[in-house]
Amino acid sequence: MDLSRKIEFILILACFFISVFLLASNSNGLSGFVISSENRIVAPHDFISEENIKIYPDKIVLEIENYTISKYSNSTSMIPVFDSGANGVGIKPKSEDELHVGDIITFRQNETLIVHRIIEVGMDGEGWFCITKGDSNNFRDEKVRFSEVDSVLVALIY
Repeated sequence: MDLSRKIEFILILACFFISVFLLASNSNGLSGFVISSENRIVAPHDFISEENIKIYPDKIVLEIENYTISKYSNSTSMIPVFDSGANGVGIKPKSEDELHVGDIITFRQNETLIVHRIIEVGMDGEGWFCITKGDSNNFRDEKVRFSEVDSVLVALIY
């Protein structure tokens, strides 16, 4: 990849993140896009530190352990963040302490894998749980237990 292609790639990424930020800043911009009790979008927790992102003249390397790769299909519940065709990189969290409001997780529900954002974390008589919601859904999901969490999304590739 030559320098002009790298610059083009970085500009595209920057435009994407600026677009998401502007949409998140506009309270009227995303109907039904409520992620917290404060009626605002909560960004995912940072999982990959800057020193784990290596940029070379011919490639970019993410140093991630225990990763999974996913291709999302038949999905519209996470628009505008991603929809069908996007690729995701996830990691298996070691404990519930690694999961935060705003993180996007893949979890198992009735033998189906679901990818939604955590909007609430709590404890009850059965222990830790989180409540999730698809960003473009108008409803919240049932409680998700840590044992049902398959991975937490750390990178999206479009």
